[in-house]
Amino acid sequence: MARGSFGDIRVFVEVARRGGFRAAAEHLQQAPASVSEAVQRFEDRLGVRLLERSSRSVALTPIGEQFYAKSLPAIVELEGAMNDLDEQKDEVTGTLRLTAPYSAGPFFLDDLVARYALEYPGVNVELIYDDKKVDLLTSGIDAAIRSNTLLGPDTHAVPVGPELAMTIVASLQYLEQNGRPEIPKDILDHDAICYAFGMGGQHAPWCFDGPDGAYTMQPKPRMVANDMRSLVNYAKQGLGLAYLYREIAVPHLGEDSLTEVLSDHLAQLPRYSLNYRSKRNMARRLRAFVDMAKASSAQR
Repeated sequence: MARGSFGDIRVFVEVARRGGFRAAAEHLQQAPASVSEAVQRFEDRLGVRLLERSSRSVALTPIGEQFYAKSLPAIVELEGAMNDLDEQKDEVTGTLRLTAPYSAGPFFLDDLVARYALEYPGVNVELIYDDKKVDLLTSGIDAAIRSNTLLGPDTHAVPVGPELAMTIVASLQYLEQNGRPEIPKDILDHDAICYAFGMGGQHAPWCFDGPDGAYTMQPKPRMVANDMRSLVNYAKQGLGLAYLYREIAVPHLGEDSLTEVLSDHLAQLPRYSLNYRSKRNMARRLRAFVDMAKASSAQR
């Protein structure tokens, strides 16, 4: 069977990965017509149709899906190896792409990224705050800062940031009207204000310490948000019990508006993790960031 060159395979992979000829062309810095012709030429050489085209969309054929699934990891590894060859010099350069949950920024990540940018002025940094799980193989992201529950498969992780003390808060008005929970299971009888990952399909469980170790409970939410500042505001309005990082709640305590409950029963959550795909062919800019994150965490 005829086989295409690495360049042809890479063009096909980019079209499939980015969902169209124009997006692939922008990434490859080629004309859309050239990308389309390259894929057509590659299909003719193979004697199979890999993509179905219409005036509005591009979709993989069944055989195209199989070929894409098998060729993508190899392309990613080759791109990493080529980037590493380009960076075999003293300067740390390029663009470092990171993603992290909103809460990580004020805790530690904004300071860490700023220090990194100052130490490595040849690197451009793109930091996107997003709580959704990310596929490091296909997204173009170099590393993701996530909680341990959101680590992807086949990835490496190092702990970063502070230890995460939690709290449950409520307004005095709410507690006067609904009673104060005395033991963890009491939260099941209360209105809950819950943190949601991503688009809200997964809610953060409430974690407690027990005789046999940590355990979780999931109260029925009345309010859901993916920003902990909103959880604080909802709690201050008397809408229920809110479970969140204590560091975010502290500025709002002692105002005759919010108070803590069940403090003796709460478990401390693990630190964030810096999640990245492979130690092989790691770009120098990512290696420098991983090393800085490790050093920063060791000082805590």
